[in-house]
Amino acid sequence: MERFFGAKWITDDTAIGDNSRMLRREFSVREGLRQATLYCCGLGYGVYTINGENVTDEVLVTPFTRYDRTVLYNTFDVTSRVRTGENAIGVHLGNGFYNDNCPTWDFDKADWRSHPKLILELVLTYADGSEERIVSDGSWSGYGGPILYNHMRAGEIRDDRLLEEGWDRPGFAGRWAPALVCRSPGGVLRPAELPPIRVAERLPMREIRPGLYDCGVNISGWVRIRVKGKAGDTVSLRYAEYINPDGTLNDRISLFTKGELRHEDRFILRGGREEEYAPCFAYHGFRYVAVQTDAELLSIGTEIVHTDLTVVGDFECSDPMLNRIHDAVRRSTLCNYMGIPTDCPHREQNGWTGDALFSCEQSIMNYDMTSAYRKWLNDFKDVQRPDGQLPGIVPTSGWGFNWGSGPLWDSAIIMLPYYTYQLTGDDSLIRQMWENMTRYMSYLDRMAVGGIVDFGLPDWCPPPGAVPCPPRVTDTAWYYADACAMSRSCAVLGVPDPYREIADAVRTAYRREFLGDEELKKSQTFLACGLYWGMYEGEEIPRMAAKLAKLIEENDCRIDCGTHGTKCIFTALSENGYAETAYRMVTNPAMPSYAYWLDHGATTLAEQWGFFNASGTVDSLNHHMFSEVDYWFYRYVAGIRLSGGELEVRPCFIPQLEWVRAHRGDIEVRWNRTHLTVKAPVPSRVFLDGQEYLVPPGEHTFPRSGT
Repeated sequence: MERFFGAKWITDDTAIGDNSRMLRREFSVREGLRQATLYCCGLGYGVYTINGENVTDEVLVTPFTRYDRTVLYNTFDVTSRVRTGENAIGVHLGNGFYNDNCPTWDFDKADWRSHPKLILELVLTYADGSEERIVSDGSWSGYGGPILYNHMRAGEIRDDRLLEEGWDRPGFAGRWAPALVCRSPGGVLRPAELPPIRVAERLPMREIRPGLYDCGVNISGWVRIRVKGKAGDTVSLRYAEYINPDGTLNDRISLFTKGELRHEDRFILRGGREEEYAPCFAYHGFRYVAVQTDAELLSIGTEIVHTDLTVVGDFECSDPMLNRIHDAVRRSTLCNYMGIPTDCPHREQNGWTGDALFSCEQSIMNYDMTSAYRKWLNDFKDVQRPDGQLPGIVPTSGWGFNWGSGPLWDSAIIMLPYYTYQLTGDDSLIRQMWENMTRYMSYLDRMAVGGIVDFGLPDWCPPPGAVPCPPRVTDTAWYYADACAMSRSCAVLGVPDPYREIADAVRTAYRREFLGDEELKKSQTFLACGLYWGMYEGEEIPRMAAKLAKLIEENDCRIDCGTHGTKCIFTALSENGYAETAYRMVTNPAMPSYAYWLDHGATTLAEQWGFFNASGTVDSLNHHMFSEVDYWFYRYVAGIRLSGGELEVRPCFIPQLEWVRAHRGDIEVRWNRTHLTVKAPVPSRVFLDGQEYLVPPGEHTFPRSGT
C-alpha cells in the first residue's frame, strides 16, 4: 500500500526560526477497532502523543539523513493509545539537523534547510476489515511551541508558561491557527529500518560542590530534573566533560554552537506546583552539570541516550586495567552512535567516516551493527558524487569533499561492508553497496600516480613529537587494502575479479617507493602499516617486526602513532610474537597510553593521547577512533578470529594474565594457566602449543603444556 497517500507536509509557520512548533488534530474512532498504526516523519525531530500519552519510548526521532535525497519515516503501533470515541494527535517539532542554524560544515547553507514540518498517516483497521486514514493536511491546527530555542548541540530554552495544557487531548479549546501546507524536504520517503535511539540507562548525580553535579562517567544524553518554584523561575543546566582547577566548568568543547547557549538547557517554570523537565530536541556529551536556579531542586538524575544497539559480545580478564579499557571503549562507542556513528557527542556530532572505520571491527564484536550500518551506508549512496568521490562526513550538505576526506576516511564505504562479512558471515552490506564500492575504487584508480595515492588526511592525532608517517604511505596502504577487500568480495559475490591485479600493482609500487627509505623506518606507524597490510616478504617480516618492537622498547614502551598506526600496531606485534610488547604498551602508565587516560580520570577514550591539543587546551574526552585495542582483546588476547563465517581460535597467552573470557554471539573462549576451552556452534580450528586441532561444533577443553 502506498504510504502517505493524500497526506501533506504541514507546519504552523513558514518562517525559519529557532523555536519549536506544535500541530494537532482530533479524530473519532468507532467500535470494533483492531489495529491503529502511525506512520510519521517530523523534521528535524518529532515528539508524538495520542490523548496526551507519548506513542513511543524512542527519542530524537527522526533519523538524520541528507534530507533532499532520503527522508526516513517511523512506524508505531498505537493501538493501546487509541480509544473508542474522541481522540487527539499531538506533534511537537524541533529543528534537529534539518534546520541547523549554526554556521559549521555548511549545514546552515544546506539546500534542504527549512522550518520544522510534518507528514503523517494514522491507519485505523477495524474488525470488519474496513480502514480509516487520518492524514496531515490543512485540517490540522498549529501553534508556536513552548521551546523558544533549540539546537541539537547548543541546547534548548523551554518556557512552560507558554504551554497550553490539554493541547494534545480531545476537547481542547485553544485558539490555534489552521496548519499551513508547505514544501517537502525533497527526499524520497522510506521506512526507518535501524535500531532506534532510546534512554538506555539512568544514573544518579552527586553534588560535589554547591550547584555542581557529577554522574561519575562521561556520557551522551541529558539530565532530568524535578523542581518547584514560582512562575518565571529559571533553571540553567550547563554541561561539560571536565572542570577547571578552580571548580568551574570548562566549556572549551562548545566550539560549534551559536548564540547564548553553549551546551546548556534552560527551563522556565510555569509555577505553583512540582514540574519535571528534560530536553526534547538536544543532547549533550558530559559528565558534569552546573545547576543555577532560584527554584527548589527536588531531584536531578542523568539519562544516558544512544542508539539501542544489541550487545552480542563481551571480554573480561584477570587484569582490571584491560577490563576498564574495554568498558571505556564500549561506552565511547555507544555515546557516539546516534542514528549514525558520530565522532563525539558534544562538539560536532558529525558522521566522520574515518572514526567509524577505525572502530568498526571492535564495534561488530561488541554489538549487532548490521542494520545500523545498513542505514548509514545508504547515506553514503546519497552523498557520493557520480565520479565516486566521497566527503569526510556522512551525511553532508556538500562540505568535506576537498578537505576532511581521503583513503583513511573514505575506505569506510568498502571496509564496513567487508568487515561485517568477515566477522558475521553476512554479505548483504557488500551486495547493497557493491555499485558504490566499485565507483569509489574507480575514483582511487584515477587519483593514483604510478600506483601511489596521496590525498586527504594523514595518520590522525598522533602524540606530541611523534615520528610522522607521510600520507602517501598510509593512503597507498588503504588503496591496497581496498583492492584486496574488493577482490575477496568478488569471490563472495561470484563476479569477475579485476581487483587482484590492481592490488598486486599497488603493493609492488608501495614496496618500490617506500621500503628502502631508512627515515621511514623510524616511524612506528610506517613499520606497523607494512606488517599489518602484508607489504613485507620472507625474512623482511621478522626483521621489521623486531625493528618495530625495538622502536617501542626504545620509546619506553609508549605508542607513537595516530589513528592509522594504532589500528595496525597491535596486529603487527601480535602476529609476529610480540603480543606481550603490545600489552606493555597498552598498560603503560606513562603518556601516551590507554592506561594513562584512565589513570587520569577518563571513563571514555580521548581525542588526543595527552588530552591536550597543539594549542595546549583540552580536546574531546569522548571519541571512539582509538578503539582498535578492543578488537585486539577479542582477536589476539582471547583468540577469536572470524573470517567469513569460519572460526579460528589462536590466543596469545600473555604471561601477565591469569585468565581470559570472551564471547561473540554463541562463540566463547576461556583460558587460564592450565587449560583452553572453546565453545562454538560451528567447526573450529584451534591452535595451541604448536599444534592445530580441527574440532566439531560444541564445547572442547584442551590442556596447556609447559605452564
